[in-house]
Amino acid sequence: MVSWIAPRNREESLWPEGLNRRIPSPLLQSSTGSFSTSPVCERVPATPRWSEPRSFCWPMNIPIGTMGRSPAKWVALTERYGCGVAAGTKWPASTRLLVPVDRAFFPSVQRAQITALACTLPAESGRPLSRWSSSELATEAVHRGIVLSIASSTIRDWLRAERIKPWQYHAWQKPTDPEFLKKATVALNLYARARIMARRGEVVVCADEKTCIQALTNTGGVMAAGPGKPVRAGARYKRQGILNLFAGLLVHTGETMARCFPRKRFMEFQDFLQMISRSLWTKRIQVLHLILDNGSTHAPKQIRGWIRSLKLPFRVRVHWLPVNASWLDQVEIVFSPLQRKVLTPRHFMDTQDLENRIMDYFAERNLHPKPIEWSYTSSMLRKHFSSHPHQSPVLCAA
Repeated sequence: MVSWIAPRNREESLWPEGLNRRIPSPLLQSSTGSFSTSPVCERVPATPRWSEPRSFCWPMNIPIGTMGRSPAKWVALTERYGCGVAAGTKWPASTRLLVPVDRAFFPSVQRAQITALACTLPAESGRPLSRWSSSELATEAVHRGIVLSIASSTIRDWLRAERIKPWQYHAWQKPTDPEFLKKATVALNLYARARIMARRGEVVVCADEKTCIQALTNTGGVMAAGPGKPVRAGARYKRQGILNLFAGLLVHTGETMARCFPRKRFMEFQDFLQMISRSLWTKRIQVLHLILDNGSTHAPKQIRGWIRSLKLPFRVRVHWLPVNASWLDQVEIVFSPLQRKVLTPRHFMDTQDLENRIMDYFAERNLHPKPIEWSYTSSMLRKHFSSHPHQSPVLCAA
């Protein structure tokens, strides 16, 4: 049991110098054991002012037990006391004490109202905002009369506890193709079996285009990085024209075939497909599985008849991706590093310089090709729709 030693008088418990007074040796010896076990008392090492160790104990409101953490903030007391023995006395700066200051109390009803407000759109409150911030929520809560005043940090703490972040957003969409599940399942199964199919003479190729790539010339040039400085590019530029990139990805190896055109029409896409059909990708194969999106460049109504007119030595099966589902096309993953590593920042003398840089990048990439590790499977897609029936493609189409 922890013992507590009461002060001899009120002045000793209030006056700060009492904290630094030397405790008599008999009292120190009899209470050392109690002080060492108390969570609010501690031994103070010897200082040059005193010749032997001393102990101190902060005044407590209760004689025994542990003192829990106070929810209040602590501030330095420097003004005059209004009552007690030290009334009218201003403590010097060297004897400042930390005293608790109570925080504002908000009933649970007010907290629930502000949390519910954070789960609405600002437009519903007539505010010209797209997202709430903690400061805007505090302003709106005061405007509605929910509270007289409140700090934005308090609202952040409340919303953090509820895992609500109205200042963040992410884009999403529901499938609109009534055959979304069927088309997506075919593409995902081809990705999963691409290596096995290649052994029996069936290859999977994803084809798409990256359009309107501008050839810009920075008037200020591009400067290399230095200590404490990133790569710098001039903000002003001259337009030198545009290019359209047509690319195909051999799924089981990760190799890429690319070609640039000044325009993006079905005519250019036909030239690109003929380049694929004459390449080593299609040598001694039986079936070419071509995965395409529904873009107008691919001419969904004409491409099958045109392919039959070529009389190729292998069969071509065209698999269409669902509408607005470009994330299912693996070649889109190839365009991402191209944008980051080659096209940003853009500094090219003309369109020929731009085309050379793009083609050199793909030539270097093909030296060490790696197939894309596609982890999303058709079973995961079916499981997602079964657990989220409101996102069913059939319901969305209706």
